[in-house]
Amino acid sequence: MSLNLENLKKVHMIGIGGIGMSGLARLFLHEGKGVSGSDRAPSDITNALEKEGVRFFAKQVADNIASDIDLVVYTEAMSKDHPEMAAARALGVPMMNYFEALGLVANQYYLIAIAGTHGKTTTTAMLIDIFEEAGLDPTAIVGSLRSKTKNNYRAGKSKYFIVEACEYKRDFLHLEPDILVLTNIEAEHLDYYKDLVDVQAAFRELAMKVPEYGAVVADVTNPNVKPLLEGLKCGVVDYRNMIDLDLNLRVPGIHNRQNAAAASAAAAYAGVDYRLSIQALEKFSGTWRRFEHKGTLNGASVYDDYGHHPTEISATMAGARELYPDKKIITVFQPHLYSRTAELFDDFVAALAKSDRVVLTHVYDARDTGKSGATGESLAEAVKQRNPDTAYFEKFDDIVTELRNTVTDGDVVLVMGAGDVTKIAAELTN
Repeated sequence: MSLNLENLKKVHMIGIGGIGMSGLARLFLHEGKGVSGSDRAPSDITNALEKEGVRFFAKQVADNIASDIDLVVYTEAMSKDHPEMAAARALGVPMMNYFEALGLVANQYYLIAIAGTHGKTTTTAMLIDIFEEAGLDPTAIVGSLRSKTKNNYRAGKSKYFIVEACEYKRDFLHLEPDILVLTNIEAEHLDYYKDLVDVQAAFRELAMKVPEYGAVVADVTNPNVKPLLEGLKCGVVDYRNMIDLDLNLRVPGIHNRQNAAAASAAAAYAGVDYRLSIQALEKFSGTWRRFEHKGTLNGASVYDDYGHHPTEISATMAGARELYPDKKIITVFQPHLYSRTAELFDDFVAALAKSDRVVLTHVYDARDTGKSGATGESLAEAVKQRNPDTAYFEKFDDIVTELRNTVTDGDVVLVMGAGDVTKIAAELTN
């Protein structure tokens, strides 16, 4: 679809409370567009957007779509028969999904895209901090809220645009990156992709978009990444050369040292002095729901984390043990998607069983129907075979009550998952 961004006066966003959508909404506001949007319920994000000038609808109905809207942007979570999308079609209003609209904006810039199965958000936020430290004033959208600014959008005045690029449904192929960072690649989103080879094919297609003057930044020895790098017309930068074990990072774990290396390697390719990268990284304070310290419960530190893949669980747990080597790790986990739980079941069991204590709850069924046979309860039963200190609770309130009665100052609590399990972390520290 060909649209002139300058001619857009009014934009409506379906699912505006999403972390990516809200960032794009802020960009449109900054560009002087009239922005409206809907979601299933109000949230902290939609409340903030209203204060910034967005007209928000807490009900998703056809009447939200007016004939003077120039563009409707929707999330992938929306069904094609969604009432607002049906109304837009009837009125002849152009529609784009989030990444199509993001590409419309971002591809006008010198674009640095951060892609990969894990670490995208943290690496993106780190790179934004580095560019700020270097005075390069980037525009940026990140898939979380930066702790530094409490925002997921940065308005810049330079040629640079830094963006987190999600691989789901090959959506990142709407982007035309000048520098592409590949943090890592694993089998993920198997409700869409056939297998790892299919995932790799999507990343390969994205890498091939990078022009000759640009670069792909990656771990060139990673067996899942290495085949994608062969025969590219652009340069290839090995971020392993930038891993610094002496770097004084505030965020723990070797995975965050790898994220920092990827960010500093991309910055170096753009001409940033490495000393400035070090200065920025040593001040980096993280992002929302990425090993985010929420407070304490009975003297125990409580962290909220978005990790929803076995590799992410293991990495976050390792980071917690690095920070608290003598404390008992209690992991509260909500599986995200029945399909992911089924496809990676054994890997989830192995990762979760490493925790000293495991508390599991129901699956957050964001976009599938639970026909896979894998449930939170069956996952708990399997984990319990390897770690007897494992329990399942269907209701969040029961988990909160249980932990309030049992957690001591010798514990660390990790609340993990991509669904609404974040409510537990808030309740425990309220």
